[in-house]
Amino acid sequence: MSDEWLTMTAADLGRAIGAGKIDPVDLTDAYLGAIAVHEFAGRIYARLTPDRARAEAKEAAARARSGARLSPLDGVPISWKDLFDTAGVATEAGSALLKGRVPKQDAAVLQNATNAGLVCLGKTHMTELAFSGLGYNPVTASPPCVNDHAGVSGGSSSGAATSVAFGLASCGIGSDTGGSVRVPSVWNDLVGLKTTAGRLPLTGVVPLCPRFDTVGPLCRSVEDAALMLAALEGGTPAALSGATLVGTRLMVLTTVAMDDLREQPRAGFESAVDRLQAAGAVVERRDVPVVAGAMDLSGILFATEAYGTWKHLIEEHPEVMFAEVRERFRSGGAYSGADYVAAWQKLEAHRAEYLEATADFDAVILPTCPIMPPNLERLGADSKYFVSENLMTLRNTRVGNLMGLAGLTLPTGLPSTGIMFLAPPGGEERLLRLGAAAEAALAQMPQ
Repeated sequence: MSDEWLTMTAADLGRAIGAGKIDPVDLTDAYLGAIAVHEFAGRIYARLTPDRARAEAKEAAARARSGARLSPLDGVPISWKDLFDTAGVATEAGSALLKGRVPKQDAAVLQNATNAGLVCLGKTHMTELAFSGLGYNPVTASPPCVNDHAGVSGGSSSGAATSVAFGLASCGIGSDTGGSVRVPSVWNDLVGLKTTAGRLPLTGVVPLCPRFDTVGPLCRSVEDAALMLAALEGGTPAALSGATLVGTRLMVLTTVAMDDLREQPRAGFESAVDRLQAAGAVVERRDVPVVAGAMDLSGILFATEAYGTWKHLIEEHPEVMFAEVRERFRSGGAYSGADYVAAWQKLEAHRAEYLEATADFDAVILPTCPIMPPNLERLGADSKYFVSENLMTLRNTRVGNLMGLAGLTLPTGLPSTGIMFLAPPGGEERLLRLGAAAEAALAQMPQ
């Protein structure tokens, strides 16, 4: 039975624990055992926390026996991206700049998850300081894509995604600044939730761009995403029962997002749209020109804030960084403070215009990523390839970050392709209900 546990959703594991069919200690041991023998474990996990995991599982088992479970996920083991502080355990954000950094207390979201009874398996590898969407990190490790072991897994939450995709965690917790939850989710056939900036606390989370940084789960189902959001904020899960697509209005964003799509992402997306329409959704394709204007600001907004956050440490020891990531940070030094302020003022105007242009729709939809996972070896050998593929990888997901939206990616059924749903800020509950209905529709693969 333990092999079956490794592929179950977090929600199903939680129900089985509640019904007395799975013991949290046995479940945790099953995951730790699988990690111990897995060929890619060292490329997925930066470090494990087995003592903590077993202690938390033992407490969860006692609560289950006494009928005092803390949440629907009490006793379920999950992984954490290596930028979430873990008391007494190194948190290095995939960078030699932070080697040996050991925080004294857990990040706020980890505290909340622990209070909900979730079991911490350990910390997963990630792109250096979270500043790339590819998942390539020659400083620490680059997890492979579950569908293409010669390809990268997507970043920056690379290990978070692969810990789930390879059956080494029931859910991974990551962060998303420009697509870092959604890209590894789509390439590894997972559900990924990008929360609205400010919804989940960033206390104890190693920053990249604090005005854009968000926390979110990478998991096997929309139900898992809803339960994890509640656990991470100490709230109540969205009610998903009865969700339907009948009468739902969806807008395919044609500005920028549909340009230069590679063959498989386009095929996966169009097939998904057909299934949503067959389930009763009304789909319209529209141009929203303001999106292009916002995209033109992304270089100054992301790079300037990132370099402002890390300049001092980077320039003290630039030689320990992966050159492509280091130079991406340094590109933020080309702009003045006046340029940065003006860009934010323009972006805020663009956000208002975007919300007005999309107000008549329940969600905006677009391909999650316009390309397939690039080859890992070529990324290391070809600088121009690294830069071009990284920009394309994050292009569509970045729309959600720039516009300050909530986002949800679902697998289309064609490996490593996804469909993304974007909703107004704070609209996670509505988005998850829509996602639950879409998930059911997408399960009906065309003949």
